[in-house]
Amino acid sequence: MNKLNDLVSWFEDKDKVMIALSGGVDSAVVAYAAFQALGSSAIAVTADYKTLSEDELLSAKQVCSEIGIEQILLDYSELENEEFVKNDSNRCFHCRMELGDHLIELAKKHDVQIIVDGTNLDDLGDYRPGIQALRENGIRSPLVETKFLKSGVRDIAKSVGLSVHDRPSNSCLASRIPWGQRVTAEKLTRIEFGETIVKQLTNIKQVRVRDFDGSAKIEVDKEMISIFDENIMNQITEKLKLIGFSSVDIDKDGYKPGKINVISN
Repeated sequence: MNKLNDLVSWFEDKDKVMIALSGGVDSAVVAYAAFQALGSSAIAVTADYKTLSEDELLSAKQVCSEIGIEQILLDYSELENEEFVKNDSNRCFHCRMELGDHLIELAKKHDVQIIVDGTNLDDLGDYRPGIQALRENGIRSPLVETKFLKSGVRDIAKSVGLSVHDRPSNSCLASRIPWGQRVTAEKLTRIEFGETIVKQLTNIKQVRVRDFDGSAKIEVDKEMISIFDENIMNQITEKLKLIGFSSVDIDKDGYKPGKINVISN
């Protein structure tokens, strides 16, 4: 538990802290440590924007309930931001710059000087323009500063009894749309419903339904592909076509984060 002590200690000389909390394990552990150190002077903020799935929102609420931390919901739509909607390689940067603006405004209202997020050391190895945007807004990452890898975060979450300790990593629903294809409410809705349908029919936890101009491509871990026999595929195809997809296919190469981060016109 020495690593947890390091994380709790990071907060102990702070007066009041706001945690940008998603439904995932990283920000959950940050919120837990902050609450251990600061009690009611730690506030969790979850952005209930249009690219956050209902499942993630429910997870965020559950985590805050388990920790006992106060949660504030930020409600706004990134779909009003043309820089985000056009979905180029800087989409995440524009999303996180907007989130940063909202967090800073909220922090001022609550007299909070420090805003933190759940970025860990493993995240720094990927292409993450969103992290750059948060840095530019002065948002800090205690997991990076105390040298946490993802595995260590999960270990801590499990040891303190957080239900998200084995929750698969997730990303916003817009990440299922290839760069260069516009983000719309219609696409986000069918992606979210599509992933729910696949999860229900297969009992697989980590699912991506990529939306290629209306064609669905399903990604799951490679060892899970065998579950998609003819019967399951027929059921999935029928249901996904009902919610607006024109065709359905399974990616034989399996799930890989950020696979469609290429411009596709």
